[in-house]
Amino acid sequence: MPGSEDGRTVTKADEESTSKLDKSSSKTGAWQCSICTYENDQYLVSCDACGVFRDFPGKSGSRDEENVNGTSKKSEVSLLGRSLFDRPPNSMPKVAGGFLCNEAGKSCGARLISAQLSDLHKMFLAPSRSQTNHIVILIEPFRFDAPSLDDIVSSGKSSRTFPKGMNLEISHDKPGKKGLVEVLQDNEVPESFPPSSFPNNHNEFENSNPSSFEDEPHMLANNLQSLKLEKHSPKSRNIKAKSNAEYKPEEWMFPDKEGTLSQLNLAIVGHVDSGKSTLSGRLLHLLGQISNKQMHRYEREAKQKGKGSFAYAWALDESIEERERGITMTVAVAYFLTKKYRVVLLDSPGHRDFVPNMISGSTQADAAVLVIDASLGAFEAGMGGKSVGQTKEHAQLIRSFGVEQLIVTVNKMDQVDFSKDRFDYIKLQLGHFLRTCGFKESLVTWIPLSALENQNLLTTASDIRLSCWYQGYCLLDAIDSLQSPHRDVLKPFLLPICDVISKYSSGQVTACGKIETGAIRIGSKVLVMPSGDPAIVRNIERDSSTCNVARAGDNVVVSLHGVDQGQVIQGGVLCHPDFPVTIASSLELKILILDIATPIIIGSQVELHIHHAKQAAKVVKVLSLLDPKTGSAAKKSPRMLVARQRAIVEVALEGEICVEEFSNCRALGRVFLRALGSTIAVGIVTRILQEA
Repeated sequence: MPGSEDGRTVTKADEESTSKLDKSSSKTGAWQCSICTYENDQYLVSCDACGVFRDFPGKSGSRDEENVNGTSKKSEVSLLGRSLFDRPPNSMPKVAGGFLCNEAGKSCGARLISAQLSDLHKMFLAPSRSQTNHIVILIEPFRFDAPSLDDIVSSGKSSRTFPKGMNLEISHDKPGKKGLVEVLQDNEVPESFPPSSFPNNHNEFENSNPSSFEDEPHMLANNLQSLKLEKHSPKSRNIKAKSNAEYKPEEWMFPDKEGTLSQLNLAIVGHVDSGKSTLSGRLLHLLGQISNKQMHRYEREAKQKGKGSFAYAWALDESIEERERGITMTVAVAYFLTKKYRVVLLDSPGHRDFVPNMISGSTQADAAVLVIDASLGAFEAGMGGKSVGQTKEHAQLIRSFGVEQLIVTVNKMDQVDFSKDRFDYIKLQLGHFLRTCGFKESLVTWIPLSALENQNLLTTASDIRLSCWYQGYCLLDAIDSLQSPHRDVLKPFLLPICDVISKYSSGQVTACGKIETGAIRIGSKVLVMPSGDPAIVRNIERDSSTCNVARAGDNVVVSLHGVDQGQVIQGGVLCHPDFPVTIASSLELKILILDIATPIIIGSQVELHIHHAKQAAKVVKVLSLLDPKTGSAAKKSPRMLVARQRAIVEVALEGEICVEEFSNCRALGRVFLRALGSTIAVGIVTRILQEA
């Protein structure tokens, strides 16, 4: 009975099935593919034309799970390497490790020999070199101790994972993500190709069999040498950031000194029904931003709905739902000019249900106008009594945005007969609260006015009942009296995305927001975070007009090219390609607890707001309670936090968020915690604990 070198027995049936291979083709020493009818050499196991496995005659059986000459089929080698030891499906003879040999290009007939992994390496890892016109082409074959490219593609289409110990790193940051391949630099060597595996001289090629490689494409082998699997790539946001100290702004980024107006982002905030939208609409109409024809149309439509007093508000509340309910629901944006500023007006909603929209829009503010309803009972409702009214909450939020300059307009003075006593009472009550929020008296301006009666808006009051006791600023002069905000163009470009407009027909995506630092121009390259996708600025609009350059402080609409529309999201950030923002999932915060009824404990569920982003979060640790005077730790690990306390806490986010430490970037380092429809704490990011 025939035998083999390793002592295994080759059955008679196996010899007969192998002998039939010679009869599978009309050509001696060749077999014909059953799919494409291509005639292949006898020693080939699969078709050289279409790659289909050779159809070995004989009975089929279960796959042999035993060792192949001491090498297990389940060992940590690539799937491609194991497939060469395994028999083709359904018909391969059950012979361990057998394959057809070919010596000096001659067929060995039906003789089967045993093979070990080392034999396979000698056959398939023998380098091949061909010379054409004295040009040497070096083909580096695939090594079977690492997964092949086919394995990588297969792993992306299934949940199969590679065994431990392989020289392979695949990104599994998110379920369903495929492994990512990154091209190496010219002077780098892949880990799966150690230098010892490369031939050093021409003699190593002489003993190899060139026929086994002559049909392999040279490009594939070269690609195998130049590819390396990495755990992260720019797509997975592991982008090496440079220090801001390395950034050097270009000359075009600096603002012109030719008497151009500075931009001022002015937020209009206050309690619901205090007259914010009416004040804004009236101011825009008086400044010529709303034509008389438009104003007549608003008045006619408002009267038809039985809301004649809402005519000026309809200039900003444009949606059907806002007009039917008579409240502002989103932040409306308008523009006007003064003697000193190009003002961007941000009319914020006052209803408590839409405070998240107010936070998202008004976080861009440089200064604010706090509108107070002077009518009896309305001011008291805004202060909230024992609870927190929207006047209090808006004042706390505005201060937390970093706004230091505040104009307090006591509106609807005509309903209290322009009473000086009522104005002084409001100033006394509210002034004390504003001081507790951190506003300085020197930076707070108080103005009594009536928006509907046009008293004290553009000019001083004409009504004697007001002018007899008030001779201060009108609203427009008070805006011009504000100090110019600082614009930092010396830092890399940074724009938190407030809103996104997608035009699916043209494939264009547009991001809106305020440039916090740096500058951009048409053609600039930017990085879209948190996705990490690069993009090119196609167009820039400022104040509804196209411009070539936009700098820090400008509210702009940026059209992007070369990025997928789904990657540009509200709450994301556009930044300099070399200075990406941090993506975090766990933060350390320094917070001030507001007037809350329910204490904050470990495990409390909150909603974290930062610039234009919001994310569900959980308080996982209360590190320390801070002394309100010194700011030092007064108590370690308190059990709970109650109203008006300051503390250091750790929060874990359910998702990812673009954030920076407050010391590095103030705009991306201010946070607000909300729960049960109200703001419970404000603070800053002191440390990023876990980057995504």
